[in-house]
Amino acid sequence: MPSPLSPLTLLRERGVQVTPQRLAVLRAVSAAPHATADDIAATVRADIGAVSQQAVYDALRVLVDRGLVRRIQPAGSPARFEDRVGDNHHHMICRSCGRTIDIPCAAGFAPCLHVEDDHGFVIDEAEVVYWGRCATCRASDRPSLSAPANPQAPPKPEH
Repeated sequence: MPSPLSPLTLLRERGVQVTPQRLAVLRAVSAAPHATADDIAATVRADIGAVSQQAVYDALRVLVDRGLVRRIQPAGSPARFEDRVGDNHHHMICRSCGRTIDIPCAAGFAPCLHVEDDHGFVIDEAEVVYWGRCATCRASDRPSLSAPANPQAPPKPEH
């Protein structure tokens, strides 16, 4: 497997003007997939110092437009950014903590791009989001097995 290209090489290959802000944003997205723009801005500031929120938004827009970064925006959530582009993966999101996990296409090679009636569209992307609660959040809601809420009742078995 070839080693991943450096952010500098990626920008140059896509014809994107190289700036410290764009390099830092690309590194931040790569280091923390599914981060929000605010999270990315904080990481960029820690990396290169003072940078405006607008500069981060502008860099993200350019990187998305050039196909170096993917923007997702699950319902009720701020936009999130990842550097996994060019494949047909989906996301699983915890309703409690927002943890987001990449999920391969559910049924093989891009089946979700084939619909019964395309209504004249040429479909080139499908976005599937699985919602639920992660194991950590579910565990934090579970009563302790060593101290049941009702001392008269036995602890509930785990399923």
